[in-house]
Amino acid sequence: MTASASQTRHSLGIFGGTFDPIHIGHLAVAERACDELGLDGVVFVPALLPPHKPHRIISPIEDRVTMLELAIQGNPRFSWSDVDMRPDEPSYTVSMLARMKARHPHTELSFIVGEDSLRDFASWHEPDRILALTRLVVADRPGVEVDESVYAEVPRLRERVVHFPAPLLEVSSTDLRRRVAEGHSIRYLVPSAVFAYIMERGLYREPTDLPS
Repeated sequence: MTASASQTRHSLGIFGGTFDPIHIGHLAVAERACDELGLDGVVFVPALLPPHKPHRIISPIEDRVTMLELAIQGNPRFSWSDVDMRPDEPSYTVSMLARMKARHPHTELSFIVGEDSLRDFASWHEPDRILALTRLVVADRPGVEVDESVYAEVPRLRERVVHFPAPLLEVSSTDLRRRVAEGHSIRYLVPSAVFAYIMERGLYREPTDLPS
């Protein structure tokens, strides 16, 4: 974990993901969350073994961490943590948050998710325990609605959710990987240092998303 991530803060946003690659959408959402919710900072948490992506070849964690470091350098509100880089177990959100809470016992944790992810929250591993560890700060997106049944399935969910408007940037890591594999540019969709790294390392030149 970087030195800045270990500093004591009163309110931390936790942004988990594969970050393969990290892009301007991730960064804009994190920055907006800080401003809208008064967070002291956001910790990006790259997942080593995402349990929900068993059919995709994921880039080596070393490449993903390097791109993450390049992307957040220069922003004092951003840092990253290695708490979800354990080779002995899948990267369940609840386990990651428990380890993060142990590192920051006196800090309010806010787990950043997209509104589309909230629709599936009831199917997450130990959702009730997740809500005991953190509140969910949800980046709202136009056209995405959460059915009332989601709140009915997890009774405590409504009181642990805070919404904020997401920046209107239609960027996804899946699309960026596809564009590179097809020979198209992703310049300006990722930070310039990340773009240079992807080109230098030859990442994503072969399709990596396999059919389920």
